[in-house]
Amino acid sequence: MAREYRTITQIAGPLVFVEKTEYVGYGELVEVTLSSGERRRGQVLDSSKEVVVVQVFEGTAGIDRSSSVKFLGETIKFGVSVDMLGRILSGSGDPIDGGPAIIPEERREIVGAAINPYSRDNPKDFIQTGISTIDVNNALVRGQKLPLFSGAGLPHNEIALQIARQAKVPDAVEAFAVVFAAMGITNEEARTFMNDFERTGALKRAVLFLNLADDPAVERLITPRMALTAAEYLAFNQDMHVLVILTDMTNYAESLRQIGAAREEVPGRRGYPGYTYTDLATLYERAGRIRGKRGTITQIPIMAIPDDDWTHPIADLTGYITEGQLGVSRELHRKGIYPPIDPLPSLSRLMGPGIDVKKTREDHKQVSDQLYAAYAEGKDARGLVAIVGKEALGERDRRFLEFADRFEQEFIRQGREEDRTIEQSLEIAWKLLSTIDDAWLTKIDRKTLERFHPKYRQAHKVVA
Repeated sequence: MAREYRTITQIAGPLVFVEKTEYVGYGELVEVTLSSGERRRGQVLDSSKEVVVVQVFEGTAGIDRSSSVKFLGETIKFGVSVDMLGRILSGSGDPIDGGPAIIPEERREIVGAAINPYSRDNPKDFIQTGISTIDVNNALVRGQKLPLFSGAGLPHNEIALQIARQAKVPDAVEAFAVVFAAMGITNEEARTFMNDFERTGALKRAVLFLNLADDPAVERLITPRMALTAAEYLAFNQDMHVLVILTDMTNYAESLRQIGAAREEVPGRRGYPGYTYTDLATLYERAGRIRGKRGTITQIPIMAIPDDDWTHPIADLTGYITEGQLGVSRELHRKGIYPPIDPLPSLSRLMGPGIDVKKTREDHKQVSDQLYAAYAEGKDARGLVAIVGKEALGERDRRFLEFADRFEQEFIRQGREEDRTIEQSLEIAWKLLSTIDDAWLTKIDRKTLERFHPKYRQAHKVVA
């Protein structure tokens, strides 16, 4: 039974403090009625014997001590259905695409639990994004959590859109879907996302959640949970492979910090609440595979890190929870190279199980290791050029210097609409590796070299 109180004692930012209530549960929904009769939605953020803290979704402007607070006795739920596919929703799950309301097959609490470790299956099987630096050097695997670390002004949203358009699971019989949640974005960015999904037809297999910068900060905390609830239904009830893209987790964390400050909590690193790690883990750990279930949830959280500082608390904590990272390089971006994903600081810890001979190609792992080593040596040679000049370099350093330049221009660089298969990416890699002497390709065994190296393949054709 709903209980109503007029015992508001304090209002701070988006929070309302209510005293002398009966027992109220954490996360319980609230309806606040203003003196004017206007009603606003809220949620219990903290509960004790003395006071209940309510966060108001639409903001607290106009709320005073004469306003009434009604506790509704239930938590936030999201109506899920296969009809979600192809729809654009607000950060709180309401349709904003002009279409009809979604008739839910069931209503689920958005505060889902992390997958039980006992039930969790190992991530495996390759997801092809069509982007060479991801597919070859840092392959994404079904059930993995692989964040994208970026910075202000870098094209992380363009990369996110390209992945959302192109991602697929080769040879899978199950359907593939994308759940795209954007938090704290501008109206211009929202239009860009909507137009891109509609123009390319990617919207047919996607669910979009858009939380704008001028929407309440507390709604930003709900948006990723709405998205993950939708993903869990599609994956584990409809047997689909679901890729969840969350952008921008920095905006999410800023809202977490704002709410913490309003509650006058003791701040942790850089003012973020001490429970930030736990809060992020409740989101990231909802990705994965469950034994006995055909569907999977793969996650790409994206964060624009202030000052490109990977030791920033949000990036740092994310790195502890997830299985690697993709690094967006400002240096490559300044050169006009898109997508500016630098393979050297990037890492996919679960790449191995996803790229064996039955899933991509038998030369994949060796080619990836050799590209990494050759590019690293070429970048070292650039440092020598700055000191001694190009003329003073030996033959090996000059060749690797040339390799690094060509690697960036021919392998990393690709069009925003260019969707490369893993075979096409590997062929480009072999073309570049053929510019290096065989003796320097120390990461590739002789058998693989003779089978895939263009020089030997050409010789076999001539003999034949």
